[in-house]
Amino acid sequence: MTDDRSTARIRLSIEDRIAVIRLSDPERRNAMSLPMREQCVAALRTLERNGSADAVVITGDGDKAFSAGANLDEVAERTVVGELSTQAQLRRELPRLLETMRLPTLAAINGHCLGAGLELALACTLRIAADTARIGLPEINLGIIPGSGGTQRLGRLVGLGRAMELVTLGDPVDAAEAWRIGLVNRVCPEAELMDAAFAICRKWQAKGPVSLMAARDAVLRSCDLDLAAGIDYENKLFALSIASGERDEGIKAFREKRKPKFRGTT
Repeated sequence: MTDDRSTARIRLSIEDRIAVIRLSDPERRNAMSLPMREQCVAALRTLERNGSADAVVITGDGDKAFSAGANLDEVAERTVVGELSTQAQLRRELPRLLETMRLPTLAAINGHCLGAGLELALACTLRIAADTARIGLPEINLGIIPGSGGTQRLGRLVGLGRAMELVTLGDPVDAAEAWRIGLVNRVCPEAELMDAAFAICRKWQAKGPVSLMAARDAVLRSCDLDLAAGIDYENKLFALSIASGERDEGIKAFREKRKPKFRGTT
């Protein structure tokens, strides 16, 4: 297998401090290749470091797919030794970065979102889908299982029973069913998908960046901690929100009957 690492596999744009990363390999329905993952990681780290954006939207190039899954040529070459070494770390690193980076992230799912594409979307703060989307984890049909966190994150969203069904049967669901089971947060007409994504990001922009990050992290950790430890963790993040100064601006704005101006308070 050959793959030109210099070829652009993503397109990055920023509008009104909202970054849009488009997975861009339309001939392969935006299959998640190693170069695409590397370019996504580099772009996300740059966005977080340079402060040029307040939120990130990830979507697919074209109207057929968010991402149809992993690059099958790469999958065919994977070995037992490779999967048990650092060679496989990047597949886990990208979703984890999306999940924990400072900026909130939104998957705008257009068309097919399968396998590694869904694993990417599962790591985002929120997910919205076009009404034409098809979503699932079909890896079992290829004699493998999801390998980028899909078996671990899916059940936290849809419950163990539905996750077991999606993973062991490998059948995708349509957008309406994905919304019904909690896999996506919202469904809209395909033509309105990016407008809906930007509307959510603008709501994020109106929140305090520290309290927004703390709220997300508290919810994420609730799946890992027992109730007592989770409440203790929540309390520490609550204190962090106070220390940021965002609480002071929020209460002042409420009393003055105006919208708070959180950005720049920290």
